[in-house]
Amino acid sequence: MFRKVSLALAATVMMAGAAWADPIEGNWKTQAGDTALIGGSGSFSITLKTGKYAGKTIGSLKPAGDNKYAGNITDPANDKTYSGKATLSGTSLKMSGCVLGGLICKSQTWHKL
Repeated sequence: MFRKVSLALAATVMMAGAAWADPIEGNWKTQAGDTALIGGSGSFSITLKTGKYAGKTIGSLKPAGDNKYAGNITDPANDKTYSGKATLSGTSLKMSGCVLGGLICKSQTWHKL
């Protein structure tokens, strides 16, 4: 009996912790001024909704703990895919893509709409 109660309590605490995390899902204003939609659960896809490349999927991220995400980011202008990561802080999302094992990186900050 004690074991079942302990497991139920642990599951509840874990679910509550996930609920307190900032949500990455939703519409984001990119640094270029376009709107990007981040959606999914477990694995999140990034699709541009407005601008020159509207409708194009430009990335895929998975949770990496502590409001951090890791995956791939594609530059819509040249279709090159980079190792990507994102850090969520309130209504700001710092996105970065790197090549050569992180030797060369570009980053930008998006804002939640």
